Amino acid sequence: MSPNSTHSDTLVFFGATGDLAYKKIFPALQAMVKRGTLDVPVIGVAKGGWNLDKLKERAKDSCEKHGGLDSAAFEKLSALLQYVDGDYNDAATFQTLCQKIGSAQRPAYYLAIPPAAFGIVVEGLSKTGRTRNARVIIEKPFGRDLQSARELNNILLQTFDEKRIFRIDHYLGKQPVHSMLFFRFANEMLEPFWNRSHIDSIQITMAEDFGVQGRGAFYEQVGTVRDVVQNHLFQVLANLAMEPPIRTDSESVRDEKVKVLKAMSPLDPKNLVRGQFRGYRQEPGVAADSKVETFAALKLHIDSWRWRGVPIYIRAGKCLPVTCTEILIRLRQPPTMYKRYNLESNYVRLRISPDIVMGFGMNVTSPVEESRSQLSELLASRHPYAKEMDAYERVLSDAMAGDATLFAREDYVEEAWRVVDPALKADTPVHEYEPKTWGPAEVEHLTPPGGWQDPVVNNSTA
Repeated sequence: MSPNSTHSDTLVFFGATGDLAYKKIFPALQAMVKRGTLDVPVIGVAKGGWNLDKLKERAKDSCEKHGGLDSAAFEKLSALLQYVDGDYNDAATFQTLCQKIGSAQRPAYYLAIPPAAFGIVVEGLSKTGRTRNARVIIEKPFGRDLQSARELNNILLQTFDEKRIFRIDHYLGKQPVHSMLFFRFANEMLEPFWNRSHIDSIQITMAEDFGVQGRGAFYEQVGTVRDVVQNHLFQVLANLAMEPPIRTDSESVRDEKVKVLKAMSPLDPKNLVRGQFRGYRQEPGVAADSKVETFAALKLHIDSWRWRGVPIYIRAGKCLPVTCTEILIRLRQPPTMYKRYNLESNYVRLRISPDIVMGFGMNVTSPVEESRSQLSELLASRHPYAKEMDAYERVLSDAMAGDATLFAREDYVEEAWRVVDPALKADTPVHEYEPKTWGPAEVEHLTPPGGWQDPVVNNSTA
């Protein structure tokens, strides 16, 4: 845990009537109460024309629909809830909030609101004088390019110092992602080949078999690169590629992640293929001539001692054949005298969702004909998700405790935007693809050595 570890004594969350609160925050708060990590006042703030009773009713319905109602835990949560209804542009809203905060000295302000409102809320909080020992928790997207991210950082840093800013990437709260560093650095068997001398390429696939699910207006503002690549998948890549931190405190870990991004050259537009599934433009809120991508494939390089010369391929998209996030580390061909066997490259396969899998692809002789070989996977570990801490429960608990390990630092955010900005500004073409396929045909021009490995999902674990 970081030195900034004094626990917050009130949680204030703006956007209490919103979709994120309904689907994620209230269930996470109930889980925190049940686990014993939340026993301080929770003040919801929104302009909804609501009162406290309606907020509690909404919270109960949220828990019932998204995770399951625990009567005892919800009763405790309900007793902690308070509500402030008002416009974020109105100073009276913040005066009322101060009255609700009362004698609390270390509030945590959670901005579960659109980025356009961040500056207004931070300015309102600053004028109250109740930010000295406070923390601020910011939802993604953190800007939409390098310039806007810097502007947003400047707004925040006028009121909060960097150690008290927690930029959420809830993907880091997922247990398999969170555990990747342990997997890497707690197992000596990996280190000898985890480098450019033995690894030929890395590919990361994040596939979703559904579309935008009625959120077309939101998706029009982001697209796949901004929505999941620049944040979620870069974090996965940083976990895979970072050097061992000197210590396990948050700053030491985040230092190494930033070094990975600093070693990456800006994304060349020719190394980005964007696609849009057929039917996207008919979604509510989507422009009839939309050029927003629902699929992206890109090729990157990390120009470091460990990774120079190893191409990294990332693809992500909606309306693909399966819902799955998987990593494939393909190794170089061994120098061997068994030329007649037509050996394939060994690989390490890590699946993050829907189940958790670790497998090793190995060449073995065919059981049918010993003069031939086949690639067989040694399944080292496979299990479905257990009933574990939800991502939002984990990140909110850590933020209130002052542990910044799972949160993006200012320099990390700006480096990530630096990498993708040139390609996003280049206005590359968007190619149409059929739903339930692996993207547009043009992705063939951006194919890893040995080809893309398409995840196969067992429906029993999906």
